[in-house]
Amino acid sequence: MTTTKYVLSFLFLSLALSSCKGQTQTTDPAQNNTANQDYTYKTGSINGIGKWYLGREMAHVMGFQGMEWLERPEREQEESTSLLLKNMDIQPEDIIADIGAGSGYHVFKMAPVASAGQIYAVDIQPEMLEEMSNKKQVNGIKNINLIQGSEQSVHLPENTIDKILMVDVYHEFNYPIEMIDSMRQALKKDGEIYLIEYRGEDPNIPIKTIHKMTEAQSVKEFEANGFKLKENMDNLPWQHCMVFVKK
Repeated sequence: MTTTKYVLSFLFLSLALSSCKGQTQTTDPAQNNTANQDYTYKTGSINGIGKWYLGREMAHVMGFQGMEWLERPEREQEESTSLLLKNMDIQPEDIIADIGAGSGYHVFKMAPVASAGQIYAVDIQPEMLEEMSNKKQVNGIKNINLIQGSEQSVHLPENTIDKILMVDVYHEFNYPIEMIDSMRQALKKDGEIYLIEYRGEDPNIPIKTIHKMTEAQSVKEFEANGFKLKENMDNLPWQHCMVFVKK
Protein backbone atom coordinates (compact mmCIF):
# COMPACT_ATOMS: atom_id res chain seq x y z
CA MET A 1 0.00 0.00 0.00
CA THR A 2 1.40 3.43 -0.85
CA THR A 3 1.82 6.08 1.81
CA THR A 4 -0.90 8.17 0.15
CA LYS A 5 -3.39 5.33 0.32
CA TYR A 6 -2.37 4.66 3.91
CA VAL A 7 -3.03 8.26 4.89
CA LEU A 8 -6.45 8.09 3.22
CA SER A 9 -7.19 4.93 5.20
CA PHE A 10 -6.17 6.65 8.39
CA LEU A 11 -8.35 9.63 7.55
CA PHE A 12 -11.26 7.18 7.41
CA LEU A 13 -10.24 5.88 10.80
CA SER A 14 -10.06 9.41 12.17
CA LEU A 15 -13.59 10.13 10.96
CA ALA A 16 -14.77 6.98 12.68
CA LEU A 17 -12.94 8.04 15.79
CA SER A 18 -14.58 11.45 15.77
CA SER A 19 -18.02 9.92 15.35
CA CYS A 20 -17.63 7.86 18.51
CA LYS A 21 -16.44 10.60 20.84
CA GLY A 22 -19.72 10.39 22.70
CA GLN A 23 -18.93 6.81 23.70
CA THR A 24 -16.05 7.81 25.93
CA GLN A 25 -16.72 8.78 29.51
CA THR A 26 -16.43 12.46 30.29
CA THR A 27 -13.06 13.55 31.59
CA ASP A 28 -14.51 16.11 33.96
CA PRO A 29 -12.06 16.10 36.90
CA ALA A 30 -14.97 16.10 39.33
CA GLN A 31 -16.05 12.71 38.06
CA ASN A 32 -12.62 11.08 38.37
CA ASN A 33 -12.68 9.38 41.75
CA THR A 34 -9.10 8.09 41.72
CA ALA A 35 -5.66 9.54 41.13
CA ASN A 36 -6.96 13.06 40.45
CA GLN A 37 -3.56 14.43 41.46
CA ASP A 38 -1.85 12.39 38.74
CA TYR A 39 -3.92 13.69 35.83
CA THR A 40 -4.08 17.23 34.50
CA TYR A 41 -6.73 18.83 32.35
CA LYS A 42 -6.11 21.51 29.73
CA THR A 43 -6.84 22.36 26.13
CA GLY A 44 -4.90 20.18 23.75
CA SER A 45 -5.12 18.55 20.32
CA ILE A 46 -8.42 18.35 18.45
CA ASN A 47 -7.82 14.59 18.47
CA GLY A 48 -7.19 14.49 22.22
CA ILE A 49 -9.50 14.43 25.23
CA GLY A 50 -7.89 17.33 27.12
CA LYS A 51 -6.57 15.00 29.81
CA TRP A 52 -2.83 14.54 30.36
CA TYR A 53 -0.58 12.06 32.16
CA LEU A 54 3.14 12.67 32.69
CA GLY A 55 3.19 15.19 29.85
CA ARG A 56 1.21 13.11 27.34
CA GLU A 57 -2.32 13.90 26.18
CA MET A 58 -4.63 10.92 25.79
CA ALA A 59 -6.30 10.31 22.42
CA HIS A 60 -9.94 9.61 21.71
CA VAL A 61 -10.90 5.94 21.53
CA MET A 62 -11.20 4.59 18.00
CA GLY A 63 -14.82 3.60 17.42
CA PHE A 64 -16.20 0.36 16.06
CA GLN A 65 -16.88 2.27 12.84
CA GLY A 66 -13.16 1.83 12.09
CA MET A 67 -13.45 -1.96 12.10
CA GLU A 68 -12.83 -2.20 8.35
CA TRP A 69 -9.52 -0.37 8.78
CA LEU A 70 -8.46 -2.84 11.47
CA GLU A 71 -9.11 -5.74 9.10
CA ARG A 72 -7.52 -4.18 6.00
CA PRO A 73 -5.66 -6.76 3.87
CA GLU A 74 -2.55 -4.54 3.75
CA ARG A 75 -2.08 -4.73 7.51
CA GLU A 76 0.37 -7.64 7.43
CA GLN A 77 2.60 -5.78 4.98
CA GLU A 78 2.42 -2.53 6.95
CA GLU A 79 2.79 -3.95 10.47
CA SER A 80 4.39 -7.40 10.02
CA THR A 81 1.85 -9.04 12.29
CA SER A 82 3.43 -12.45 11.77
CA LEU A 83 6.75 -11.09 13.04
CA LEU A 84 5.00 -9.60 16.07
CA LEU A 85 3.62 -13.03 16.96
CA LYS A 86 7.13 -14.49 16.62
CA ASN A 87 8.38 -11.78 18.97
CA MET A 88 5.83 -12.94 21.54
CA ASP A 89 7.19 -16.51 21.45
CA ILE A 90 3.71 -17.90 22.10
CA GLN A 91 3.70 -21.35 23.69
CA PRO A 92 0.83 -23.87 23.27
CA GLU A 93 -0.30 -23.51 26.90
CA ASP A 94 0.04 -19.72 27.18
CA ILE A 95 -2.77 -17.67 28.70
CA ILE A 96 -2.82 -14.43 26.73
CA ALA A 97 -4.93 -11.29 27.02
CA ASP A 98 -5.40 -8.92 24.09
CA ILE A 99 -6.43 -5.61 25.65
CA GLY A 100 -8.37 -3.39 23.25
CA ALA A 101 -8.79 -6.40 20.98
CA GLY A 102 -11.09 -4.56 18.58
CA SER A 103 -12.45 -6.86 15.89
CA GLY A 104 -10.03 -9.62 16.91
CA TYR A 105 -7.38 -9.25 14.22
CA HIS A 106 -4.62 -10.52 16.51
CA VAL A 107 -6.87 -12.69 18.67
CA PHE A 108 -7.74 -15.09 15.87
CA LYS A 109 -4.09 -15.37 14.83
CA MET A 110 -2.93 -16.17 18.38
CA ALA A 111 -5.65 -18.68 19.27
CA PRO A 112 -4.38 -21.54 17.05
CA VAL A 113 -0.80 -21.04 18.33
CA ALA A 114 -1.86 -21.15 21.99
CA SER A 115 -3.84 -24.28 21.14
CA ALA A 116 -3.80 -25.70 24.68
CA GLY A 117 -4.11 -22.31 26.33
CA GLN A 118 -6.61 -19.46 26.36
CA ILE A 119 -6.96 -16.09 24.72
CA TYR A 120 -8.85 -13.37 26.60
CA ALA A 121 -10.16 -10.80 24.13
CA VAL A 122 -10.90 -7.63 26.10
CA ASP A 123 -12.66 -4.62 24.64
CA ILE A 124 -14.77 -1.77 25.96
CA GLN A 125 -17.14 -1.59 22.98
CA PRO A 126 -20.01 -4.11 22.73
CA GLU A 127 -19.94 -3.87 18.95
CA MET A 128 -16.35 -5.14 18.87
CA LEU A 129 -17.23 -8.01 21.20
CA GLU A 130 -20.21 -8.92 19.01
CA GLU A 131 -17.98 -9.02 15.93
CA MET A 132 -15.52 -11.34 17.68
CA SER A 133 -18.35 -13.51 18.96
CA ASN A 134 -19.63 -13.97 15.41
CA LYS A 135 -16.15 -14.89 14.16
CA LYS A 136 -15.66 -17.30 17.02
CA GLN A 137 -18.93 -19.06 16.25
CA VAL A 138 -18.34 -19.23 12.49
CA ASN A 139 -14.84 -20.66 12.94
CA GLY A 140 -15.73 -22.95 15.85
CA ILE A 141 -12.86 -21.69 18.01
CA LYS A 142 -13.07 -22.80 21.63
CA ASN A 143 -10.12 -21.15 23.36
CA ILE A 144 -11.20 -17.50 23.04
CA ASN A 145 -12.94 -15.81 25.96
CA LEU A 146 -14.62 -12.46 25.35
CA ILE A 147 -14.40 -9.91 28.17
CA GLN A 148 -16.23 -6.60 28.47
CA GLY A 149 -13.61 -4.23 29.82
CA SER A 150 -14.14 -0.81 31.34
CA GLU A 151 -12.21 2.45 31.36
CA GLN A 152 -10.47 1.52 34.60
CA SER A 153 -10.23 -2.28 34.56
CA VAL A 154 -9.48 -5.17 32.22
CA HIS A 155 -11.79 -7.38 34.32
CA LEU A 156 -9.45 -10.35 34.29
CA PRO A 157 -8.82 -12.85 37.11
CA GLU A 158 -5.77 -12.15 39.26
CA ASN A 159 -2.44 -13.88 38.70
CA THR A 160 -3.58 -15.84 35.63
CA ILE A 161 -2.10 -14.18 32.53
CA ASP A 162 1.23 -15.09 30.94
CA LYS A 163 1.28 -12.38 28.29
CA ILE A 164 -0.69 -9.22 27.65
CA LEU A 165 -0.81 -7.71 24.17
CA MET A 166 -1.80 -4.10 23.48
CA VAL A 167 -1.61 -2.96 19.86
CA ASP A 168 -2.01 0.78 19.26
CA VAL A 169 -4.46 1.10 22.13
CA TYR A 170 -2.65 2.17 25.30
CA HIS A 171 -2.40 5.79 24.18
CA GLU A 172 -6.23 5.89 24.13
CA PHE A 173 -6.72 4.84 27.77
CA ASN A 174 -8.57 7.50 29.73
CA TYR A 175 -7.19 6.04 32.98
CA PRO A 176 -3.71 4.67 32.28
CA ILE A 177 -2.76 4.41 35.97
CA GLU A 178 -5.78 2.33 36.83
CA MET A 179 -5.48 0.20 33.71
CA ILE A 180 -1.80 -0.60 34.29
CA ASP A 181 -2.61 -1.56 37.88
CA SER A 182 -5.44 -3.77 36.68
CA MET A 183 -3.13 -5.52 34.23
CA ARG A 184 -0.40 -5.88 36.85
CA GLN A 185 -2.84 -7.72 39.10
CA ALA A 186 -3.93 -10.01 36.26
CA LEU A 187 -0.37 -10.95 35.26
CA LYS A 188 1.50 -13.87 36.75
CA LYS A 189 4.70 -13.05 38.63
CA ASP A 190 6.83 -13.52 35.51
CA GLY A 191 4.17 -12.29 33.09
CA GLU A 192 4.95 -9.88 30.26
CA ILE A 193 3.22 -6.92 28.64
CA TYR A 194 3.83 -6.44 24.92
CA LEU A 195 3.19 -2.76 24.23
CA ILE A 196 2.90 -2.06 20.51
CA GLU A 197 2.74 1.60 19.55
CA TYR A 198 3.63 3.61 16.45
CA ARG A 199 7.07 5.12 16.98
CA GLY A 200 6.73 8.70 18.17
CA GLU A 201 10.41 9.32 17.42
CA ASP A 202 9.81 9.00 13.66
CA PRO A 203 8.02 11.95 12.02
CA ASN A 204 7.91 10.08 8.70
CA ILE A 205 5.38 7.55 9.95
CA PRO A 206 2.07 8.91 8.53
CA ILE A 207 0.10 8.67 11.77
CA LYS A 208 -1.05 11.63 13.84
CA THR A 209 1.36 12.45 16.66
CA ILE A 210 -1.21 11.83 19.38
CA HIS A 211 -1.58 8.25 18.11
CA LYS A 212 2.15 7.57 18.51
CA MET A 213 4.32 6.97 21.58
CA THR A 214 8.06 7.28 22.11
CA GLU A 215 9.99 4.64 24.01
CA ALA A 216 10.99 7.24 26.60
CA GLN A 217 7.38 8.24 27.32
CA SER A 218 6.26 4.62 27.50
CA VAL A 219 9.04 3.74 29.94
CA LYS A 220 8.24 6.80 32.05
CA GLU A 221 4.60 5.79 32.44
CA PHE A 222 5.15 2.09 33.04
CA GLU A 223 8.04 2.61 35.46
CA ALA A 224 5.83 4.97 37.45
CA ASN A 225 3.39 2.08 37.86
CA GLY A 226 5.60 -0.83 38.88
CA PHE A 227 7.04 -2.09 35.58
CA LYS A 228 10.43 -2.02 33.87
CA LEU A 229 11.38 -2.32 30.20
CA LYS A 230 12.82 -5.76 29.53
CA GLU A 231 13.39 -5.23 25.82
CA ASN A 232 12.33 -3.17 22.82
CA MET A 233 12.29 -5.48 19.81
CA ASP A 234 12.75 -2.77 17.24
CA ASN A 235 12.11 -5.02 14.24
CA LEU A 236 8.61 -3.96 13.17
CA PRO A 237 8.23 -1.54 10.23
CA TRP A 238 6.54 1.35 12.04
CA GLN A 239 5.87 0.24 15.61
CA HIS A 240 7.74 -0.26 18.84
CA CYS A 241 7.47 -3.77 20.30
CA MET A 242 8.23 -3.02 23.96
CA VAL A 243 8.21 -5.82 26.52
CA PHE A 244 7.50 -4.77 30.12
CA VAL A 245 7.76 -6.94 33.22
CA LYS A 246 7.01 -6.32 36.87
CA LYS A 247 9.77 -4.67 38.88
